[in-house]
Amino acid sequence: MWVDGDQDPRTYGEPDGELATYREYLTNYRLTLGMKCEGLGPEELARRSVPPSAMSLLGLVRHMARVEHFWFHRVRRGTTGARLYDDGDAGFAEVEPTEKARAEAWATWQAEVASADDWLDGEDDAALGEVVTFRDGTETATKRDILVHLIEEYARHCGHADLLREAIDGRRGQ
Repeated sequence: MWVDGDQDPRTYGEPDGELATYREYLTNYRLTLGMKCEGLGPEELARRSVPPSAMSLLGLVRHMARVEHFWFHRVRRGTTGARLYDDGDAGFAEVEPTEKARAEAWATWQAEVASADDWLDGEDDAALGEVVTFRDGTETATKRDILVHLIEEYARHCGHADLLREAIDGRRGQ
């Protein structure tokens, strides 16, 4: 196993309510992505999977910062301006194997997670059906859809992180 059960920071309880359930899944997947990156240096984190893919663990962290920012800032709060990691490949391209790039990506992802959690702290189950309009009024989604999409994004990319980490040092599990 990745960590001993008593050392695992993730929770698997019986949350009270729909929002609490979504938040537990989202938190656990965020923790899983972080765990898959633990103990690796910038060069290992920036190592690409298989050509021609630009996917790397560091690219995944950048991508998830971008995803969190899009849904919780641009869509939910209606902010405008440049998108995070607008590198033409949703955050995966141009990942430098430097400590500066690692620290910046990690700090950005953590800030986006904290910002999203701040917003979620003010929500409740009744609000999940509320519709949010985005992309200049051309698209809509409920708050529930946004949370389920985030969970789906993390679940997919945590699977990628499993394979990337195993290819780096053979570590696998959980």
